[in-house]
Amino acid sequence: MKNLIFLGLAIVLFTNCESNIKERYTQQSPEIDTYKKVIDAYENQNWEAMASHYADTAKIMNNVTEENSQTLTELVTMNKEDASIFSSWDYVDKESEYEMVVTDEGKTYVNFWGLWKGMLAANNKTYTIPSHITAQFVDGKIVKEFGYWDLSKIMLDMQEMQQQEKMKTEEMATGEMSGSETN
Repeated sequence: MKNLIFLGLAIVLFTNCESNIKERYTQQSPEIDTYKKVIDAYENQNWEAMASHYADTAKIMNNVTEENSQTLTELVTMNKEDASIFSSWDYVDKESEYEMVVTDEGKTYVNFWGLWKGMLAANNKTYTIPSHITAQFVDGKIVKEFGYWDLSKIMLDMQEMQQQEKMKTEEMATGEMSGSETN
């Protein structure tokens, strides 16, 4: 009888401990669902909806270190500026992956890997850029976000377009000056 009681206690303790273990890695969670809404709001340029998923004190580190982080207001402002120079942008659905990880310290992160496609209005050229974003969640809100992608192709093309515009302006000024000298 004593062995039966110990066996029963052991089973209760084992099942109780097992049910308290939080899943450390998953591809389905409320945080992932939230981050999918963030990506959707970004794609649709719904800045208010996007911002609603961030804590007011969130730090955003897109291609920068934490000491150079942006505030949520700065992120929205920058996204609006970026949207003004692109005629379209989107993440390729079939190329998007999400996972949630709980660290040894109990911090919750959602990792996102995606393939961003955008058309620059100035040259109608489409750019395809692999992206990785990691968002830390606390109480259902994003408190930190780390984003990594390479913008060098876009930046080089924009610099080239600016140089071409500068050369045209200089040629026009030179042509006007030489034309006014002949009169």
